[in-house]
Amino acid sequence: MSDSAETQALPTILYDVADGIATVTFNRPDARNAFTFEMYERLIEICETVNADLSIRAMILTGAGGRAFAAGTDIAQFRSFSTPEDALGYEARIDRVLGALETCRAPTIAAIAGACTGGGAAIAGCCDLRIAASNSRFGFPIARTLGNCLSMSNYARFAELLGTARLKELIFTARLFEAQEALAIGLVSEVVAEPAEIMARAQELARLVAGHAPLTLQATKQALRRLRPAIPRDDGDRLILMCYMSDDFKEGMNAFLEKRAPQFSGRHP
Repeated sequence: MSDSAETQALPTILYDVADGIATVTFNRPDARNAFTFEMYERLIEICETVNADLSIRAMILTGAGGRAFAAGTDIAQFRSFSTPEDALGYEARIDRVLGALETCRAPTIAAIAGACTGGGAAIAGCCDLRIAASNSRFGFPIARTLGNCLSMSNYARFAELLGTARLKELIFTARLFEAQEALAIGLVSEVVAEPAEIMARAQELARLVAGHAPLTLQATKQALRRLRPAIPRDDGDRLILMCYMSDDFKEGMNAFLEKRAPQFSGRHP
């Protein structure tokens, strides 16, 4: 069996627990760990497992291969989109996944190497702590790729994390922030020089956090989340439909799959 076949035979998310620390590895390195819908659902299941097991005191999330933490959602997942329900259902799924991660009982640490973009950046942003290798790059390049948008919950999360001015810069320019810039603006707490060293540092940080009072950490997580203003569930639906049901979204998806630059028109229903 070839190495590629062996990789395909493995689960797309690996889950392991040792000494009270759970490790979640996104395992599609040939696709830069881009998420399928099944992977999103599996991440929810893992959060539920961690919530039920009080012996788990911290959880590390990382990507296999060193080239990407996670490069968003696999674009092929969007090919079947044709109705408003497809678009709203997708963003509702993402919000459900990120909500499960954000409310996970155990402290979460994103150990990031390589691309951390789109849905991958959203996952990292929901973790309690983020550390990055020097080859990391962060962003939401949707304005130059698919022409879609974030949910209201994700806009709120990242406005809280980065501030509105930085978030606008990130999305309007569609550029990726390098590791040192991410450190400077507080998106990550530290940068590790070599990608191969990122997991050792993440495990060291997880052991430190795991040794602290778990209820103090849980209370802090819940308190900070409660400070965020509540967003009505359907508040951003019209914005989602404006983007996902547009000619631009179809053009962006086709251009991405055909490896060409999209030609956006700004037309929408």
